[in-house]
Amino acid sequence: MPKYRHNLPQLDSRKYYITDGGLETNLIFKYGINLPEFAAFTLLNDPVGESLIKDYFKHYVDLALRYGVGLQLESATWRASRSWGEKLGYTKDQLEQVNHKAIELLVNLRTAYETPDCPFIISGCIGPKSDGYITHGDTSISNSKMYHLDQIRSLSKTKADMVCACTIPEYKEATGIVLAAKEVDIPVAIGFTLEIDGRLPSGQSMREAIEFVDRETQNYVSYYMINCVHPTHIMNTLKRNESWKKRIQSIRVNASCKSHAELNEAATLDEGDIVNLGLQYAQLSALLPHLNVVGGCCGTDHRHVESIIKNLLH
Repeated sequence: MPKYRHNLPQLDSRKYYITDGGLETNLIFKYGINLPEFAAFTLLNDPVGESLIKDYFKHYVDLALRYGVGLQLESATWRASRSWGEKLGYTKDQLEQVNHKAIELLVNLRTAYETPDCPFIISGCIGPKSDGYITHGDTSISNSKMYHLDQIRSLSKTKADMVCACTIPEYKEATGIVLAAKEVDIPVAIGFTLEIDGRLPSGQSMREAIEFVDRETQNYVSYYMINCVHPTHIMNTLKRNESWKKRIQSIRVNASCKSHAELNEAATLDEGDIVNLGLQYAQLSALLPHLNVVGGCCGTDHRHVESIIKNLLH
């Protein structure tokens, strides 16, 4: 049985929880792994790859225990949905198996290392149907729900406590994801990709996106996340004193100040300023009253996350 599915501890914003950094960018640029279609789940097909994923997450386990904070473990399933699986030659049954295996790996880490002071939440990671930086004209709520339901239903059969959709570029796709999670009765967090102007790739503001999804789903989302953008790109937006900001509990930013177009063309990893990133999270925390789930996205690793949590705790 899932341990926290009906009582997510991170919804109490009095305690901090860390997540990991940029899994895929780490595997490619630091581990030298070839990831077809940016799909980390393909490493779960053999013991060597599985051990690599486990070692990656162990850095964050150690951080959580060292600083006495909670840990939200995101499965390596960002690309483990139908359209990406088909590109990689996976059948529907094989995708279900790999989603289950990814969660099992995290459950084993929790069993081995969780303590009463450091709860470990298991989250099934979901990515967009297509590119997280680009929107497509055929997106609809019903099509999005139909597409994501297979993966979410598969994750709901595991010990995952929740699902978390990362780098979602469009509010209608997010709405479909939430309705799919609602259908199978599993908590869901939504992480929107933002551009350097602080708006979604589809053009909406974070406020417009949150208010739309909440209205269409009767506030089913457990919390929202700002995802795949540098802190400097969102500071001005968050300085406004508006009630929608209370729905944001998580931020996972990029290390680099570059735009998504520039990052796509980059041949090397831009690690940014690790020390300053931690200081910027402290500034973001002052602007977001319920921020308590923090981690990184493209270009970040455990060093960035340590800088973040050190600044938030002190």
